[in-house]
Amino acid sequence: MSLTHESVKGAGLGLRRALLGPLQEAELDRIGFMELAPENWIGVGGRLRRQLGWYRERFPFVCHGLSLSIGAPEPLDQRFLQRLKSFLDDHQVECFSEHLSYCSEHGHLYDLMPLPFLPETVDWVASRIMQVQDTLNRRIAMENISYYASVATEMSELEFITEVCERADCLLLLDVNNVHVNSVNHGYDADEFLRALPLERVAYLHIAGHHHEAEDLIVDTHGAAVADPVWSLLRRTYDVMGPVPTVLERDFNFPPLAELLAEVDTIANIQNEYAGKNGQHAAA
Repeated sequence: MSLTHESVKGAGLGLRRALLGPLQEAELDRIGFMELAPENWIGVGGRLRRQLGWYRERFPFVCHGLSLSIGAPEPLDQRFLQRLKSFLDDHQVECFSEHLSYCSEHGHLYDLMPLPFLPETVDWVASRIMQVQDTLNRRIAMENISYYASVATEMSELEFITEVCERADCLLLLDVNNVHVNSVNHGYDADEFLRALPLERVAYLHIAGHHHEAEDLIVDTHGAAVADPVWSLLRRTYDVMGPVPTVLERDFNFPPLAELLAEVDTIANIQNEYAGKNGQHAAA
């Protein structure tokens, strides 16, 4: 059972500015909720704010942050956190998620950098997550990121994620595509990894496309259709958890809208297959 707000269910879509106009003309019945990056909307007014309001009237929102930089060495940006809290409160967003990574070092790096899998990193990150939760007055969800090289390891990725979630008493945003990507790039069994995660803490899921750079190197791009192995892993995730709310992420290289919404339909259809098995109800 997911830990998002009760109104968040079914198949979700990441709301990007390029989609604002086209989606208003589309059939959106299969979309159960939408996810947006608050950094792209905080302080925005005029036409864009009105367009956002059109979607807010029709869908529950979850927010997925881009710049919190939870693992960075510098202090948390308290001004940003206050603006973020106001945005979440104003739009009645109960669920906020971020990346278990860092993206700043005396300036924004514009990428999600992996953290050292060390006990002292757990201490640092967990304390900062708790600060954020206190400021936002919400439990937040941390996402398992894709990464391409290990910085320092005294723990496994799995141990690190689990320990951070337990120490901070936070939630987990489970990115199914990232599990697949990392399993190929780092040579572990995706199913074993998934089953060993603290699944009782999962708020919702991400699913996205990627790029095959080589046989043993996948790059997480969010710029392609969801690959068959990721759809299969999503099914196996539902085998374990039931039809947890799931967001389709697409950040660029947008296909015709019908193709994009067909992927949302695929999520919803798979969820419906599992709804009866688990005594839950996915969005129709």
